[in-house]
Amino acid sequence: MGIKSNVIRLDAVEKVTGAAKYTEDLIPANALVGKTLHSTIANGEVVAIDIEEALKVPGVVDIVTCFDVPNHKYATCGHPFSLDPSHADVKNKTILTSRVRYYGDEIAAVVAEDHLAAQKALEKIKVEYKVFEPVLTPEAAVESGNDLHSLSPRNELARMDFQITPDGKVDFYKGEFSTDPHIGGHKDLKGTKFYVPPQQHCHIENICCFAYISDRKIVIVTPNQATHTLRRNVAEAVGLPIGNIRIVKPYMGGGFGNKQDTYYEPLAAFLTMRLGGRCISFTMSREETFVNSRTRHAMDLWSAVSVNDKGRITKKGLRINSYSGAYGSNGHAITAYAVTNYFQLYPALEKQVGESATVYTTMPSAAAMRGYGIPQVDFAMECQMDDIAMEHGWDPVEFRRKNMMEKGFLDPFDRFHCASNGLEECLDKGCEMIDWKERRKAYDEFNKKSAGIKKGVGMALFAYKTGVYPIQLETASCRILLNEDGSVQVQVSATELGQGSDTVFAQMVSEVTTIPEDKVFVIGKQDTDTSPHDAGAYASRQTYVSGSAVKQTAEILRQKILNRAALLYNEDEEKLNLTYEHVVAADGTVLGSIADVALKIQYINDIKIDSEHITAESTYTMRNNAFSFGASFVDLEVDVSIGKIKINRVVAVHDSGTILNPQLASAQVHGGVAMGLGYALSEQMLFDGKTGKMLNDNLLDYKIPTSMDIPPIEVAFIETYEPTGPFGNKALGEPPLIPQAPAVRNAVLHATGVGINSLPLTSDHLIRAFSKAGLIE
Repeated sequence: MGIKSNVIRLDAVEKVTGAAKYTEDLIPANALVGKTLHSTIANGEVVAIDIEEALKVPGVVDIVTCFDVPNHKYATCGHPFSLDPSHADVKNKTILTSRVRYYGDEIAAVVAEDHLAAQKALEKIKVEYKVFEPVLTPEAAVESGNDLHSLSPRNELARMDFQITPDGKVDFYKGEFSTDPHIGGHKDLKGTKFYVPPQQHCHIENICCFAYISDRKIVIVTPNQATHTLRRNVAEAVGLPIGNIRIVKPYMGGGFGNKQDTYYEPLAAFLTMRLGGRCISFTMSREETFVNSRTRHAMDLWSAVSVNDKGRITKKGLRINSYSGAYGSNGHAITAYAVTNYFQLYPALEKQVGESATVYTTMPSAAAMRGYGIPQVDFAMECQMDDIAMEHGWDPVEFRRKNMMEKGFLDPFDRFHCASNGLEECLDKGCEMIDWKERRKAYDEFNKKSAGIKKGVGMALFAYKTGVYPIQLETASCRILLNEDGSVQVQVSATELGQGSDTVFAQMVSEVTTIPEDKVFVIGKQDTDTSPHDAGAYASRQTYVSGSAVKQTAEILRQKILNRAALLYNEDEEKLNLTYEHVVAADGTVLGSIADVALKIQYINDIKIDSEHITAESTYTMRNNAFSFGASFVDLEVDVSIGKIKINRVVAVHDSGTILNPQLASAQVHGGVAMGLGYALSEQMLFDGKTGKMLNDNLLDYKIPTSMDIPPIEVAFIETYEPTGPFGNKALGEPPLIPQAPAVRNAVLHATGVGINSLPLTSDHLIRAFSKAGLIE
């Protein structure tokens, strides 16, 4: 069938029948149980830890504290390793810590024969602290006088400030942390403030791992999105060569970027070394996953836009103060990604100024989450576009049409041209599907007569880059082995975490070799000892970057098959072709099947021809990037008196280049829209301002949408051809989430005339805004 077909997911049957084995399913029965002791303060130092009573608990095997572990600092992020120090990840995490940086920080660990013994021991450990005040905002952190990390004075992890000249050059300068609405001190760039909260990934499978020693190696089984990077991080943490560490990734129950990071794997590795190679398992509870894994970055954003009387944007300015949380993880990369995106989707004619800072706060660490900073900046950017359109009496769609990026646009930061752009077609298709002009007009008339219920239609656009080139290396490898029955085994380290990448890889191999997908076996369980290198699952890069490696390797395999067939059948290799699993001569004569070639060449006993097991392996280095685009349209109604939003319909239109599997692509959009609606309407992590403790670290109090909350979602694709993608394809995994929050907010603006500049749009939030606007008493 190949590409552009609705091939059923390779893992569908195993997952729906329960046969799929996840990490917790594979923990050996005799494994010891590890549990961590979490700090009960948000900011301070551990002065002493008393474990005497805890050691007396029956079943306790070992207890280690922050004073017992190696002091090797390591990076936790799943980025590819960089030889350039300016692009290397921040190394400021240790296995356990005596310097507490958030409520729940890991300061000790218990190993016991079962969960109950481990928990009882934790409760008997006594800790003495030196306590400092929590700092929950960048402003408080900068002004606190108490640095969370010694190499980051005033708690500023990093910053990036620049001006873009009219000729498209970027001039960087060193700004200072500020909450002044005037961007860069420019009086003509006074920004409107927006705020977006931290968000948790809420994947079904909690964070977990287990480790043991076998064949002189520490083996760690873990659902991680970037296995080769994790191997390096663990090696640095425990002070061993990389070759001494083996990472095995089984099925993964979702990740959304959270499982790109390093968690308890270094601790498990250290403890198995300490205990003679015995198997140690760690499984976070849901509460621990909320606090001790990663979150989306909260951000304060000030956005300034000037327009001329023709509706063209003349000046733009943006400041972002980003909440990093306790540790560095992705460093400043997410904030930098956000601030640069602001000047890509809608480039200004004249002045463009960007300032951004990432600041440590005493909150759970922020890192990669679906959209990688673009949902945050898109909220500010798209909300302001509607505000400007309303102020001038312009149609929001037409205002965007005059200013949005066009094909051929040169990204001033990464210096690549936009080679495919279906954004205008996305706008047109979305307007058609939602009946934009007529519905806006009808709702305007309805709202004049209705005081309690208001109706609105809103929309938002986005642009999203595929992969991280040229800021970091984009590379992937693939290995394909041809079996003597004509089937193939495909080995990759591009991790399948639910997005369907393994299925699409099988389609790619089938497209090139003509071997049907049911004979293409993609090895979806990665093992760093046997799986070829790949940077991992992030940045919606897999079908773009890893897919390029798969296609390239399949082409090598195809050529090898034709070459060996030419030897076997005494034909001219240049005149042979593959069709429907068979080798065909120039005149259309079928010479034999791929299985025939594989079998005969592997077992041939001919003095003139060497036997061979046909395999192919290659590494693809991506030296391009591509923008994906899309538009979301939301039809909703608002019960003003109780601040309740009811979404009637969402229309999502995407340009992701060539769609390789329409059914999987549509499913990606449905999932992304649902996640984006949660970000818009209900999801927020709440913290006690005095203690820094998270208040809603469970799925009862942290509100994610259920199946009952998801409105009808209509999906359409504008298929362009992206010349840098392996089959004309580009990013789709993350983009569907990006425009949902501003589209909802802009629909509320249309319905009520009230523009709300912070998320989520909960009832209490809406009622305060409506009361302030005079809509309710």
